[in-house]
Amino acid sequence: MTKAQNKIKSADDVKRIIHRIAYQIYENNINETTLVVAGISSGGNRMAQLLEEALSEISDLKVKHVTLIMDKKNPRNTIESSIHLEDLINESIIIVDDVLNTGKTLIYAVNYFLKIPVSKINTAVMVNRNHKNFPIKADFKGISLSTSINEHVSVILDGENRGVYLS
Repeated sequence: MTKAQNKIKSADDVKRIIHRIAYQIYENNINETTLVVAGISSGGNRMAQLLEEALSEISDLKVKHVTLIMDKKNPRNTIESSIHLEDLINESIIIVDDVLNTGKTLIYAVNYFLKIPVSKINTAVMVNRNHKNFPIKADFKGISLSTSINEHVSVILDGENRGVYLS
């Protein structure tokens, strides 16, 4: 964290947001027995892990954690997954990222899972910045920020500086 950053959500706020999103995901998947939580590396993957922990506390869902490794600058490049797509057929999938900016990363992640038949796909983000260039939305979001394109949002999910920052 630098001095030019403004903390807009504290560590306690982040914890509450994770639990609220977990409850929303559970309510939306109440009839499912398993759920795939796919985190986009790296911030989205950590958020997915925290959501998985929260879901295990509040539900009996069997959660499969998937890490999606992709180039956020050029998501058309190869996307790699920690679990083979064939093992996720007909599952309900939550794609998780820390910040939704233009929607480019999320839409390519959704496209990756559309190579197989799925039950449904939803998206979850900590921060929705409202700068979308692609037709995708966050189904579950921590906060929405109307920011200028020149501002930067940082989501820190671990350590003593845990929180959401705007610079």
